[in-house]
Amino acid sequence: MEVSINSLTLNGTVVAVASNAKHEFSKPSKETIKLVADHGVEGDAHAGRFIQHRYLAKKTPAAPNNRQVHLIASELFRELASNGFNVAPGDLGENVTTKGLDLSNFPLGSRLHIGHSAIVELTGLRTPCALIDRFQKALKRAMIMKNQHPRFRCGVLGVVRATGHIAPGDAVNVELPSTSRQTLPEL
Repeated sequence: MEVSINSLTLNGTVVAVASNAKHEFSKPSKETIKLVADHGVEGDAHAGRFIQHRYLAKKTPAAPNNRQVHLIASELFRELASNGFNVAPGDLGENVTTKGLDLSNFPLGSRLHIGHSAIVELTGLRTPCALIDRFQKALKRAMIMKNQHPRFRCGVLGVVRATGHIAPGDAVNVELPSTSRQTLPEL
């Protein structure tokens, strides 16, 4: 399936950044994080050359890590709040919370230029897991849109292509792929 790029906004802002050295569901907010090329978020449990997701790492430990950085649009939190959920930046395990970008609708391979030098290339949609309901009952159902595309609203995943420090208030500028308009796969 191809993405229609006509209505996509290509400029946004970082609202919050988070990382956690432990494999825990949520990540505490930080003043700044460092994105490291071909590695991920410095000091984060999901950083590394090979897949760090606990379930996936057990199945294929030598698989390349296409889940180095997790990003979510802050607009989702407002929508969830209107349905009775209380979700803040970092709560769903994301490293970067943005404002003004419809992250889930960017095509595969889109590059997010964040701050002065960091670049994250989008690799897929994060799929919701059972841990979301442990965080807040019935939240997983609210993250799945059965009759819409994209079907999952848990944010997007990417790999770091250029190193840089990022912080709240930094600009995010999107560079769309020049040839492909393939939708983000579910990871």
